Amino acid sequence: MSYHKIFITGNLGRDPEMRFTPSGQAVTSFSVAVNETYTNNNGEKVKKTIWFRVTAWGKQAEICNQYLKKGSMVLVEGRMNADPATGGPKIWTKQDGTAGSSFEVTAQTVRFLSSRGENEGGPVAGSGGMEMAELPPEDDIPF
Repeated sequence: MSYHKIFITGNLGRDPEMRFTPSGQAVTSFSVAVNETYTNNNGEKVKKTIWFRVTAWGKQAEICNQYLKKGSMVLVEGRMNADPATGGPKIWTKQDGTAGSSFEVTAQTVRFLSSRGENEGGPVAGSGGMEMAELPPEDDIPF
């Protein structure tokens, strides 16, 4: 038996989007930006952002849609979904002609790391030593 699990902590790049399956089950999708900062061989600080597309189902989807919004910090526990054609992330061509990829995660658990007041009227401050992801304009989010 094979098994895998992924944990990501980051900030929503835009408000969640909820829809319903034909059978009436709620599905909510949202993008999460995860920053990585490191020092390269030249001693320069480099910041890299990795985007994950997260899908939550059922009651959890409804709660995510109700309480999360752009900038919310979350911890997502779930499983990666590979592209059936490649076995890797979903690959597509961006509007500017360059390649893009999407790391897709089905959420098993979503923990809200922002307090209710933090999301209202301003950016979310990181907590527990975690740095807030720098969020680009919505047009630059890869999905």
